[in-house]
Formats: sequence, structure tokens, C-alpha cells
Amino acid sequence: MRELLRDKKRIVFKVGTSTLTHPETGRLDLVKMEKFVRILTDLHNKGKDIVLVSSGAIAVGRTAIGLRERPTERSVKQACAAIGQSRLMMVYQKLFSEYSQNIAQILMTKITIANDTSRHNAENTFRELLGMGVIPIVNENDTVATDEFSLSDNDYLSAIVSAIIKADLVVLLSDIDGLYTDDPNENPDARLIPYVDRITDEMLGMAKGPVTDLGTGGMSSKVEAAGIANDAGADMIIINGNDMDNINRLFEGEEIGTMFRAHKTRHFHLKNYLDR
Repeated sequence: MRELLRDKKRIVFKVGTSTLTHPETGRLDLVKMEKFVRILTDLHNKGKDIVLVSSGAIAVGRTAIGLRERPTERSVKQACAAIGQSRLMMVYQKLFSEYSQNIAQILMTKITIANDTSRHNAENTFRELLGMGVIPIVNENDTVATDEFSLSDNDYLSAIVSAIIKADLVVLLSDIDGLYTDDPNENPDARLIPYVDRITDEMLGMAKGPVTDLGTGGMSSKVEAAGIANDAGADMIIINGNDMDNINRLFEGEEIGTMFRAHKTRHFHLKNYLDR
């Protein structure tokens, strides 16, 4: 099954804040980002459609203005996102331009998916950009999102995007090797689960929440996102993003991470997944 990954045509990559930044300072890890951009561009050069869902705006914004900890007040988080999003895109633009790869920014909200007109517009935009050979970089529009209409985290957003663009595969870059039977940081006997055919309540219980103050997701959100992506017809794989070479290993057929097998749900509709 892993060898079949090299034939995947349309792929969504999601990278979290903890993967993009230095844990000591919360600032961007430019060496890691450069390698990530180079690998994505090379995959694109092989003929694959690539979409990147990138976190990091709030972290970049908060370090820019000298905040030591992740803000909890929504207005402060939105202000940090407004500062950080432009800075983050500037870095992506500079890195991708080194390899002559065009990128585009797409900011989404829950309303984008809930409203039929805006969702179809998003589908059309993705289709045109991918047809032009552009790599869209997606994030939630944190500056206008509210508690009621928030997408909760970018694991969830990556699954939503995979459904919108009819992706073949979603790759979540995490700070852990995949889904374990228990928290490997606390239980040395915890085992990595290489394949998941169906997500069960027991499996959801194995997943843990956030382990840093940088991001909003955790393993539980990744497992829930896998359920959406699988229902939409895409495989999802969680791999460790601390070593960007894991992406190449993945597409060379090496058994790394946890793979959630697709099982497209009949009459799948995104609106049914908005009240999670």
C-alpha cells in the first residue's frame, strides 16, 4: 500500500506551528522551512498537484511584537495573526521563488464551507490555481473568525480542503511519529500503529491533546481530521515533520508514520461535518 503513494496525484500537506518554529524561541526555523519548500517544489515538478495548509501566523506575529506566551484573548490572537500572516507569506514567497515556483494565499473561514456560493467559489479558485501550476497556501482567516464560526484547528482545515479539491492524499507533519497505543512520552511500551482501516472510539481515546503552547491541535484532532478526509475519499498519513526527509521516505514506499485508509462515504457532503 505504501508503494502506491508515489502514484498519488493531488496532495494536501499540513504543517503545524511546532514543526515550523524553534521550540526555544518560537521563531521560524528557516533551515527546515527551506528544505520543506524544496521538497514540495520537487514533488510539484514531478507532476503532482500540491496544496499547503500552513499554521504559524499567530506564533510569527506574537514573536514579532515580543509576546513570550501564546495569547488567550481572541482580539490579541487576531492581532497577532494579522501581523504574522503577512510575515509568514513573505518568507514562503521568498523561499518558493528561489525555485521559480508560484504560490497563492487562500484564507478561509467556516462560513466559506457552510455557504454554498462561497464554497463553490473556493472550489473554482483552487481548480484554476492548480491548473496554472500554482501551489496554494491555505490558513484560516483568524483575523475575522469568531468562536462560533471557527474551524478549530488546521488539522480539521486540511481535511476540509482535501474534500473541496478532491485530493488523493493528506499528509500531516507532526512532532510525533504517528498514532500510538498510548502517549510514548509517558509510556515506554506504547506502540506505533502503522495502519488504520476504521477509526474507532477506542482509537480516539488513545489520541492525546496538544503538548506545546505553540499550536491548537493534538493527536485527537488529527484522528478526527483523518475521519473526514477518509470519508471524502482521501488517504491520510501522519509523519514526523522534525525530519523533512521523512516526506521523501514516504513517497519512496518506506513504512513510516500512521496511514488512515480512505473509504469514501456515499453522498458525502461537507456541511455534515461542520458541527464537530
